[in-house]
Amino acid sequence: MNNYLSELTVIIVTYKTNFKILKNCLQSIDHNVKTIIVENSSIFKYRQEILNQFSNVEVICTNKNLGMGSGNNFGLSKVKTKYALILNPDIICDKNYFHNINTYLDGSVDFSIIGSQYYEKLSYKPAFFFNNKEFDYNMEEDANNLQKVDWVVGCSILVDLKKFDSKKIFDEKYFLFYEEKDLCLRLKKIGHQVYTSRKLKVDHLGAKGSLEDDLSIIKFIKIRNWHLMWSKFYYDKKNHNFLYALIKSIGPLIRSILKSIFYLVFFKKTEFVKYFFRSYGLISSIIGMSSWYRVD
Repeated sequence: MNNYLSELTVIIVTYKTNFKILKNCLQSIDHNVKTIIVENSSIFKYRQEILNQFSNVEVICTNKNLGMGSGNNFGLSKVKTKYALILNPDIICDKNYFHNINTYLDGSVDFSIIGSQYYEKLSYKPAFFFNNKEFDYNMEEDANNLQKVDWVVGCSILVDLKKFDSKKIFDEKYFLFYEEKDLCLRLKKIGHQVYTSRKLKVDHLGAKGSLEDDLSIIKFIKIRNWHLMWSKFYYDKKNHNFLYALIKSIGPLIRSILKSIFYLVFFKKTEFVKYFFRSYGLISSIIGMSSWYRVD
């Protein structure tokens, strides 16, 4: 088999990511593959350690927190290869991952995006969906071990950059969540195919485990839940209409408000913060505010 890994660049967007977690991710990447770390802040304190240990890695600081969509677009703007692999920093690639991905890089396979299968909480999960339901493994694969799906989870996606007019492939109005689902839907609408391959396997730690210690759990809960609900409403409004998004959001909004009041009364701080910020993010999206909420 010919080696086409020189046609691939890995993009990893970080924000004060735990060094050990990031190092484990980098160690799982084939050392012949160019890797760009996009640090969504002004200082990457492990820069020299990373550069000393990994000759294939470049570190770029954005000087502010761009979020996942804009951060990945920023990284993609630096890519000079035909293909890009977008990885979360809390991913560990299977030992055969780059051997298997090589089979999709010779130009014989027509794809726009290929997703992976990820291992989380003691089991492999289908990191891809069909009709908004987890994928049925009994569906047939084609000759390239690919299966057509509606969308893939963004923790590990292979992108054929030749299929895009611009390297700004993600809608930058999303800060966190739904940017990959939105991308896949846009591709499907113009006739592109989104695939998954069970040959591409990764371990996924989960976002909370990849944060630095100085980013508190409360801050994590705030930003995660605010953006989860903001992005969900924006996605539904963008891809359907405002009324559709509003009707879908009424139930979650009422539940979040009631739960935040309940947990406030019973002094359950963590749960109160979770549901308060879900309500806050959803209301912000409904009234047309931009995805502004950040943590330092």
